[in-house]
Amino acid sequence: MEKFYQQFKLGVLGGGQLGRMLIQSAIDFNIDVHIIDPSPNAPCANIATSFTTGDLQDFDAVYNFGKNCDVVTIEIEKVNTEALKKLRDEGVQVFPEPEAIEMIQDKRIQKTFYKENNIPTSPFILIDNKDEIKNHTDFLPAVNKLGKDGYDGRGVQVIKSESDIEKGFDRPGLLEKFVDFEKELAVIVAKNSKGEIKAFPPVELVFHPEANLVEYLFSPADISPEISKKAEKLAMKVIDKVGMTGLLAVEMFLTSDGEVLVNEIAPRTHNSGHQTIEGNTVSQYEQHLRAILGMPLGDTDIRIPSAMVNLLGEEGYTGEVEIEGLDDALATKGVHFHLYGKKDTKPFRKMGHITVTDVDIKALKDKALKIKSIVKIKSK
Repeated sequence: MEKFYQQFKLGVLGGGQLGRMLIQSAIDFNIDVHIIDPSPNAPCANIATSFTTGDLQDFDAVYNFGKNCDVVTIEIEKVNTEALKKLRDEGVQVFPEPEAIEMIQDKRIQKTFYKENNIPTSPFILIDNKDEIKNHTDFLPAVNKLGKDGYDGRGVQVIKSESDIEKGFDRPGLLEKFVDFEKELAVIVAKNSKGEIKAFPPVELVFHPEANLVEYLFSPADISPEISKKAEKLAMKVIDKVGMTGLLAVEMFLTSDGEVLVNEIAPRTHNSGHQTIEGNTVSQYEQHLRAILGMPLGDTDIRIPSAMVNLLGEEGYTGEVEIEGLDDALATKGVHFHLYGKKDTKPFRKMGHITVTDVDIKALKDKALKIKSIVKIKSK
């Protein structure tokens, strides 16, 4: 190797909770992490080696931040890719590659990419506005997704029948045929600069019915070994076809007939991999660092079954944070809190997560459901 890893100046676009946990992992390797984020109060603001306030979609802000770094990565895909391309042309290593980020930024391009590369996914139709849904009533029920700017449950609307068309988005997007799935799965997969690829075992996701955010997940997923291998192989195929270096989260549907379909992908550390910190040999954050810095990828095996409970701001509460049920949760064996440093809450805001571990799967699920019921993020 030309440099010891701690000699790399690592820049990260985005200073949210994903960046915060990446920094916590980077400390183990003596890697200094420099952050840029539009909010001066971002979760990384007080723990990064240096923190810059700047617009991630502004060419000059991204370029001027990145030109002083050896390696630049992201914790959110809504960034200026032209600036990243210029940085790469000038010798800065940029992972994931800007072209991969561009493709994933637009769900229309993303879905077309699956079709062109024989990656199984749900049937879809590209549309330019809400009125076009009226031309495809025979395709309903379907999910209307915005092509760009959908994030954390926003930009997704279920259109069950003609009466729901007015709920659609009047911007370019797509209609995805509604999938009658048995389970929602996710696989975190990584590829380093030497082409080595490793996938974490699939996890099972449970979404909030209103916010469309992950409420909790279980690792390992309650699926057969054959389905598990199929999901892992599919995730490895996707990252190989995308041609990116780094970490890729692949969200999937498992249908009742055993088919595994790719739903969406994210070119970064992801909510569906939080539990790897306590539950797996290597965490998704360490794996991302290993991938972008050219290290050998780590062992993804499950050390102990785990569950992740998302801590979302309760409906009807806005303001300074107060956590209800904290002591009861901490008194439960196998419970580990991860709070994101956000001082103020609002409905459905991601405020933290709790990992629960247990060698017994039934006990694990019981504890996770109990934790979900007693811990509430409210305001004073």
